[in-house]
Amino acid sequence: MAVPNIAFEAPEMDSGRALKQGRPIDLVHLATQTMGDKTLEMEVLQMFAKQARSCLQALAREGENAGAVAHRLKGAANAVGAFDVAAIAAEIEAKGADASRIAAVTLSVIEAENFILKLSRA
Repeated sequence: MAVPNIAFEAPEMDSGRALKQGRPIDLVHLATQTMGDKTLEMEVLQMFAKQARSCLQALAREGENAGAVAHRLKGAANAVGAFDVAAIAAEIEAKGADASRIAAVTLSVIEAENFILKLSRA
């Protein structure tokens, strides 16, 4: 009797969203932004990871202006090609920082950070 492989039979879901199939960072966009300089790409990605983590911490603190923090995160994410992070940050900027949006942007930032770590090890 064959055991079904659930990972391939059902799409993964996160807060009602289907998880994306591509990379968390658009490397073509990043290369365009950095004119193909690989050293600069890594520096920019590391700065993005630090800024993204700082924005997540600011969103978690009470009294922070979620719209302004989300706007900073959206701009940083768009600059490096982290378009999923940017899209969720835009939702927070427009609709506010509810628990599901905070969870979604946190997951997206973690995926981008993990991708950046893998790139730095290569």
